[in-house]
Amino acid sequence: MWYSLPHIHWCAHLSNKLDSCSSVVAGAPDVLLHRLQSVLNAAVRLVFSARRSDHTTPLLCELHWLKVPERVGVRLCVLTYCCLNGTVPHYLAETIRPRRPVSSRGTCHHPRSAETSTILVPSTRCSTLSDRSFPVAVARAWNALP
Repeated sequence: MWYSLPHIHWCAHLSNKLDSCSSVVAGAPDVLLHRLQSVLNAAVRLVFSARRSDHTTPLLCELHWLKVPERVGVRLCVLTYCCLNGTVPHYLAETIRPRRPVSSRGTCHHPRSAETSTILVPSTRCSTLSDRSFPVAVARAWNALP
C-alpha cells in the first residue's frame, strides 16, 4: 500500500510526541487516555485514507503501532531498563531502587525470588497524584512484567 509522505511525516511526529510524554500520562484517567487514543486513531485513518466508520485495530496492527495504554507501559519499562543499566541521567536513575533479596543468615541458599529483578514501589499517602509520580508508575509497570 502506498502512503503519502506528508501524512507519514505528520504521524511520525505525533507518535514521537505520544511516546515522549508517556511518563506524564501514566496513571491518568481513562477519559484522557481515550482522547489520546482517538487522536492516534485519526492519524491511522489519515495514513490509510480510511473512513471514520472503519475499525482502526487492523490498521494499527499493520503499522505495528500499539494502543495508547500499551505504548505508555512499554515506554515506562524502557525507561526503567535504562535506569537500571545507567544509561539515563543520574537524577532519574536515583528515583528507582531495586528490591534487594533477603539473605537467610549466611547460608548459601538463594531463593528463586532472588533471580527476579523487581523494583521497590515507594509508599504514598494520597492516591490521586502520588500514584502517578514517576517512581511509582515505573515500579508498577516494571513489576507487572511477566
